[in-house]
Amino acid sequence: MFTLFAGLVLALFMLSVNATTGTGSSSYSDDSSGTSEPTAPPTASTPGERPDPSRTATPTPTKKPPADGRYTGRTDDDSASIAITLSDGKAVAYFCDGRATESWLKGDVEDDGSMRLTGKNGAKLDGRLTDDGSKVRGTVDIRKKSWAFTAPKAKKPSGVYRATTEVRGEKVDGGWIVQPDGSQVGILSRDGEPAQAPRLDPATGTVVLDDGGRLTARPVVP
Repeated sequence: MFTLFAGLVLALFMLSVNATTGTGSSSYSDDSSGTSEPTAPPTASTPGERPDPSRTATPTPTKKPPADGRYTGRTDDDSASIAITLSDGKAVAYFCDGRATESWLKGDVEDDGSMRLTGKNGAKLDGRLTDDGSKVRGTVDIRKKSWAFTAPKAKKPSGVYRATTEVRGEKVDGGWIVQPDGSQVGILSRDGEPAQAPRLDPATGTVVLDDGGRLTARPVVP
């Protein structure tokens, strides 16, 4: 009986211990140290190429317009005179046969010495300076007629002169070309009526009219 009682007590004791000290398991994982992607190694910089001196751009020299100057001459058929004045890349020209045909023309002079001048009623002059600048060669077209000309470089008092004024109620417009040999040709118009011009004194620019009146002509520049 005692043995049975002792066995029962031992069984109850073991059952109590198992109930109060149950076993369990736990796990812990540290996710804070996640795997990072590998960093690509730095690329070595390639030193830049040195400039090739032979490839260095050379600045283009600035072209200058032809030098200022006076040019006087005659048409190839010797029927008329021509005078051209150049200044600061521009030109003015006067064509005159000394009787009734005349024309004033003006325009620009290109860096290569070429020029295309224009005047009233479709008049035009196409010319070009020679490479040495000693003369201008070209053509003049007036009233559907064309003249070729050559005008060598000249010095004062050679050149082209003009006088525009009013005398006794008449509008007077005169043009003169003075050649290097002293010869001259010109037309003087009164109220639009052209006639051969009286002689000009190049030293003073004075022109004495047939009726005793006086004009003062001046060199023409662009």
